[in-house]
Amino acid sequence: MFSAIARIIRTPDLRRKIGFTLAIVALYRLGAHVPTPFVDFPNVQSCIAQSSTTEGLLSLVNLFSGGALLQLSIFALGVMPYITATIIVQLLRVVIPHFETLYKEGQTGQAKLTQYTRYITIALALLQSTTLVTVARSGQLFGATGIPECQQLLTNDVWWAQLLMIITMTAGTGLIMWFAELVTERGIGNGMSLLIFTSIAATFPGAMWAIWQSRGFEMFLLVLALGIVVIGLVVFVEQSQRRIPVQYAKRMVGRRTYGGTNTYIPIKVNMAGVVPVIFASSLLYIPALIAQFNQPQVGEEPALWVVWINNYLTRGDHPLYMLLYFLLIVGFTYFYVAITFNPVDVADNMKKYGGFIPGIRAGRPTAEYLDYVLTRITLPGSIYLGLVALLPLIALATVGANQNFPFGGASILIMVGVGLETVKQIDAQLQQRHYEGLLR
Repeated sequence: MFSAIARIIRTPDLRRKIGFTLAIVALYRLGAHVPTPFVDFPNVQSCIAQSSTTEGLLSLVNLFSGGALLQLSIFALGVMPYITATIIVQLLRVVIPHFETLYKEGQTGQAKLTQYTRYITIALALLQSTTLVTVARSGQLFGATGIPECQQLLTNDVWWAQLLMIITMTAGTGLIMWFAELVTERGIGNGMSLLIFTSIAATFPGAMWAIWQSRGFEMFLLVLALGIVVIGLVVFVEQSQRRIPVQYAKRMVGRRTYGGTNTYIPIKVNMAGVVPVIFASSLLYIPALIAQFNQPQVGEEPALWVVWINNYLTRGDHPLYMLLYFLLIVGFTYFYVAITFNPVDVADNMKKYGGFIPGIRAGRPTAEYLDYVLTRITLPGSIYLGLVALLPLIALATVGANQNFPFGGASILIMVGVGLETVKQIDAQLQQRHYEGLLR
């Protein structure tokens, strides 16, 4: 391992790329602690220290921003607008034929889709920053905590001050997007994925320290050991795939022979990644959001449906909440896999280039066979996603941790996935130059 690190340092190009990536990551983390204009930073810090972390979608957004959301920094929105915009563009490919045509055009079409993603990101950043400033102005950002400091988070709440805050947060989102593209072009790995990795990793020390303080050193060691086991299992499942063999018939083009090779179609157990977890969290947050806007006036009794939502759909440690969360993840996994992997297109491309699966006729039978395999391999993948996503909720009920529990949910899935992909890229570049990878 140390020899591999030495080879990285001795390779000028790789050393420069890793150094550039680390510099961008440092700037990103610095921006997460720079407060937006007209924010009472001492009051915000006092609220964070005295109140528990909010649940639901707000907790997820705060996790992806590395804690910058609740600090109302210039990078408060983090990468969430870009993630949402990317998912929207993927879904629009199913609804709008023009988007699907652009996707199939190659590099030119992909560039146009990327441009559309940028526009949607800025629009979402405007919407989310306006909502965040409005909630902070009303004193409800940290929920009904009853803490006086949380009711006065802004030093100036006139319209032009709020407009400046919205513009600053939107510009911060644009800057994050530029950082990510710079890392992708000049650094190592996918820029946006690495920034998400950085945001989540930044919350690990605080989460582990909170467990140590609240439950003692023994529980800290138990959680750490459980985390190592979970990471190993996640790595095993993320690397698992079903390989469907494909043979290509020989064909003559002029005097040259093409085809006659054997390959395979890799179908991962978890093809949907972390998207179903984000979908399920967003959908479960909607009832709580509706109930929050229908709170009774002083002296009035709340409506029965508001009480039911507050009792059952806002508590992450409630069994009904866990069951709905698990079922939504399973359903969204099938939905997202059906959108991103089209067996008919794969079968048509194989038939076009003379490929076939041994024992399966080309064309429609191949598409039906691929759909058969995909449906059955998605079931264990969806159950795996649901169980991993439930780990923070189980920890919330047993250990007393918050929903940012480090070894579970979206955090561990993203960190393991990004870590594996980045190590593979470094390994590939080392093999190009030294004929020896990062790991032997």
